Amino acid sequence: MTPHASVFCSIVPPHLLEHLAHSADPTVATTARRTLVADAAARAFRVLPLPGVVPTPAPGDAATPHRSIHDCLRGTALPGEKVRGEGAEPVADATVNRAYAGLGATFDLFLNAFGHDSIDGAGLPLIASVHYGEDYGNAFWNGEQMVFGDGDGEIFLDFTLPVDVIGHELAHGFTQYTAGLEYFSQSGALNESVSDVFGSLVKQYARGHSAEQADWLIGEGLFHPSVEGRALRSMKAPGTAYDDDVLGKDPQPSHMDDYVRTGRDNGGVHINSGIPNHAFYLAATELGGNAWERAGQIWYDVMTGGSLTPETRFSEFARATVAAARARYGDGAEIQAVLKAWAAVGVPID
Repeated sequence: MTPHASVFCSIVPPHLLEHLAHSADPTVATTARRTLVADAAARAFRVLPLPGVVPTPAPGDAATPHRSIHDCLRGTALPGEKVRGEGAEPVADATVNRAYAGLGATFDLFLNAFGHDSIDGAGLPLIASVHYGEDYGNAFWNGEQMVFGDGDGEIFLDFTLPVDVIGHELAHGFTQYTAGLEYFSQSGALNESVSDVFGSLVKQYARGHSAEQADWLIGEGLFHPSVEGRALRSMKAPGTAYDDDVLGKDPQPSHMDDYVRTGRDNGGVHINSGIPNHAFYLAATELGGNAWERAGQIWYDVMTGGSLTPETRFSEFARATVAAARARYGDGAEIQAVLKAWAAVGVPID
């Protein structure tokens, strides 16, 4: 497989920050503009050629996480001062401890549910930086590490609060090391969706929640209590996560009939991801039980099976999930759930 370039991938979409940048509240507008500037700088920082083939760990090696948490002290130099390493006791800073725990929860899901050692399959050290920038309202994966802002305290709270945000961003690294989906148009929306899928699975696995018990929200607990919204996105009901005078309304569609064609946000990668997100939710809840055990296994098999290209579109990804379901489970309930899910969101298989 051809090496893939790293991409700046953030949890908060630019269209939402751009909306906030025009807020009548000068504090909200100023911090949103500052975040957009910081995002642009981080996006342009570097592009690294990275391998797209998952390495195989040596037989007999014990798979354990290798975490390090760094403090940017409200600056933007990465990674910052190291404040907690693997196996170290918790520190006084709750943000540091949440980042450490979230990296561990993500490592646990990939290893215990899928036998995948870290996000690259070969024990990649997991690095995170906290307290990035001044009231920075985002979290991102830059091709090498995780970065978390503290939020502005008006719209966004600390970005380490929702564990699915941590799982989402690390899953961009998983995609980088496996399918290498290009961050544009439908392949980019799939890139975002895969991160939402595995981010949600990290939360479900950590909480011991079945598909029926899960909230299927991405970023629940990230908004300030004054915001009219539950989360950044809803996989169960795309387009309903928030509806706020300052934030605007969640623009995600759940069906191809409402696919958004736009030149912004790399072709709407954070918007149109609602369609494959909803397909996964439908497949997982149709199958029931723990979502990581069957639906999650199918999506994992697709990402690691070598059938995708960087330009993969929704219909091609859907066909790959059908093939993966048949290969692992045969012509049973799993393949029927997958077929039903893609039909429900208007993505053709044939």
